Amino acid sequence: MPKKKQTVALVHDYLREYGGAERVLEALHELYPEAPVFTAFVDREQLGLHWQRFADWDIRTTWLTKIPGYKLLFSPLRIWAPNYFKSLDLSAFDVVISSSNAYFAKAVRVPNGKHICYCHTPARSLYGYTTTSNWRANPVTKFFGMLINHYLRVVDYYVAQEVDFFIANSQETQRRITKFYRRESTIVYPPVNIPPNPPESKSRSYYLYVNRLALAKHPEIAVQVCTEQNVPLKVVGSGKMLDDLREMAGSTVAFCGAVSDEELNRLYAGAKALLYPVEDEDFGIVPVEAMAHGVPVIAHNSGGPRETIIPDKSGVLFAELSTTGLWQAMQRAEKIRFSPEELYTHSQQFSLTAFKKNILKLVAQLT
Repeated sequence: MPKKKQTVALVHDYLREYGGAERVLEALHELYPEAPVFTAFVDREQLGLHWQRFADWDIRTTWLTKIPGYKLLFSPLRIWAPNYFKSLDLSAFDVVISSSNAYFAKAVRVPNGKHICYCHTPARSLYGYTTTSNWRANPVTKFFGMLINHYLRVVDYYVAQEVDFFIANSQETQRRITKFYRRESTIVYPPVNIPPNPPESKSRSYYLYVNRLALAKHPEIAVQVCTEQNVPLKVVGSGKMLDDLREMAGSTVAFCGAVSDEELNRLYAGAKALLYPVEDEDFGIVPVEAMAHGVPVIAHNSGGPRETIIPDKSGVLFAELSTTGLWQAMQRAEKIRFSPEELYTHSQQFSLTAFKKNILKLVAQLT
C-alpha cells in the first residue's frame, strides 16, 4: 500500500524584511510549494521589491494583524508573540517546519504531527547579543525592555521544550541552543546563491558592504574606514542607520539601497573584497555568497564567519571590532593573492542543492 502523502506547513516569524531567514523560507517553500506559510504579519511596504518573491504564496497571518498600528508596534508587541503562534490551528498537518529567530514562530502547537524548528538563533535580544537598535541607550526602553526580556527568556525556554527537533544554521547557533535551551540539534547550513559557473578573473576596484544597516551589523565601521582612508566602498542594504551613515560618509562611499539579485551579482563581480564587521553573526550567508562570486571576505572573528572563512585562503578575520581593526585587516588582505576559483570551490558546500538534500533527509528520518 503506497505511503500517504504528508501534509506540510511552514511557519515564519514575520515577513517584513529580506535577509538570511527569508532565504531559508524561500528554499523550504521550493521544497514544499503546496505548503501554506503561517506568519505573525506581513509588511509589503517594508519588503519593497522583495515582496514579489512571496506575492503568489498561500500566506496566513495571526491575530496580531487585528491590533491597530501593529506594523509600527510589532517590536513591543512581541511580549504576546508566543500567543500569536500558539493560537494557530495546525491540527491538519503531519509536518510543521518553523523558521524561527526572535518572534517565537517555534511556539506553534502541532497536535497531530512533528514540529521541526529551523533555528536561525535564539533571540539575540534575550541573551545579551547586539541587536538592530541600541534600545539600552534610552532609560525608559531599557527599563521596560529588561523587564520584558526577563519574562520572555523564561517563556522562550519552555516554548523550546515543546519542539520535537531542532535544526541549527551553524555551529555557533548550535552552541546557543545547547546553552540556552538545553536541547540537541543538527546543523544544516542555510542555502547560498551560488552562480552556476566559476567567476571570471577581472579588474576589481572597490570594497563592498552587503547587509542590513543595523547596529549589530556595524556598517558605520566600514563607512568610516573607507571615508578616512579615501578608498571606494559600495554599500548595499537599507535600514534605520541610513541617514546617519550618509552624513558620515565621504565622496568615496556610494549607497546602492536594496538591489535585485542581478544587480548584486554585478556588484560582486567588481568588488575586491567584502567588508563584514558583524558582531557575533549567527551564520552569515553574505560572506559565503561573496566567496561564491570570487570575492574574499574581511570579517570580524566571531560567530558564523569563523566556520566559513579559511584565514588567508578565503579571507581575513580581525579581532578588534573597530576602525583600526578593520583597516589593519584590509591592509593584510591587500598582501594576499586570493584565487577566485578556490573561493568558488570552497562555497559549494553551502549551496541550495546541499540545503535541500539535507532537509529532505532529516524530514524523512524524523517523520
